Amino acid sequence: MTHQTVGHTPANNQDDPLADCPDSALVPPGPEPRCPVDITLATLSGRWTPLVLREFLRRGQATYSELSAALPTLSDKVLSDRLAQLTSAGVIERHRTPSWPPRVRYVLTSQGRALESVVHSMWEWGTAQRETLS
Repeated sequence: MTHQTVGHTPANNQDDPLADCPDSALVPPGPEPRCPVDITLATLSGRWTPLVLREFLRRGQATYSELSAALPTLSDKVLSDRLAQLTSAGVIERHRTPSWPPRVRYVLTSQGRALESVVHSMWEWGTAQRETLS
């Protein structure tokens, strides 16, 4: 006998947008995520990653110094790691200007811009939670 939570729609409901994820993708056999939710979480994984992305969504592009100033409690090592992670995921691109000293600017990609609704939803949910805690 299965237990169904009140108000829960079964995953096999054709109107459920989450139903297109096959059960075999929910717990992937290998290191790479296959479930769309897990793919998104892997892209945004790590402390500070959503906040670094938030800064790119606000600005469109930024230098390392601008990001460091916007997130002053973030260590240089973690910021460097998060920039490398988001670059590897295709969320931002690294542009190096040939000059002395070399200048690097990070630019949000269209794939990164597509995460705006995710971050916006996180903002709204967090705002509602903050209000209930007050």
